[in-house]
Amino acid sequence: MPSNILVPTDFSNYSAYALKHAVQVANKSRAKIHLLHVIDEGLWQCAVDYRLSNAVMRQIAEENLKMSTEKLQQEADRISETNADVEISYNVKQGIPYNEIMNVQEEKKIDLIVIASHGKTGMQKHLIGSVAEKVLRGAKCDVLLVRA
Repeated sequence: MPSNILVPTDFSNYSAYALKHAVQVANKSRAKIHLLHVIDEGLWQCAVDYRLSNAVMRQIAEENLKMSTEKLQQEADRISETNADVEISYNVKQGIPYNEIMNVQEEKKIDLIVIASHGKTGMQKHLIGSVAEKVLRGAKCDVLLVRA
């Protein structure tokens, strides 16, 4: 049974569905849930492309961090209200989502990652890439891939 569950979230309905599954597992195994949101550093290339000033970029980064942290806090509070026995922590990181997920896996000694698959198929899957697929292939622990 897992003792540390990592749930990466992009705040989509798909991620919410994966979190629901993680809570069920945590209730049965008394595991701690670690919520993680990664602000994709690739998005900052857009700021460079549009020649936004450093001050504007810093403001956007600060607002993004604040909003993401608030959303994670709300999720943690919602889970705690209905699942008092589930311990939950959360963190926001900036970087490449797959890399940050793997880093947290090592740092927190994660033994289960619960992640949603967005269900992309065909050419769209190959053009966009899949964080879930990379996690599935690269994780050093069990991965529960929730098809949404």
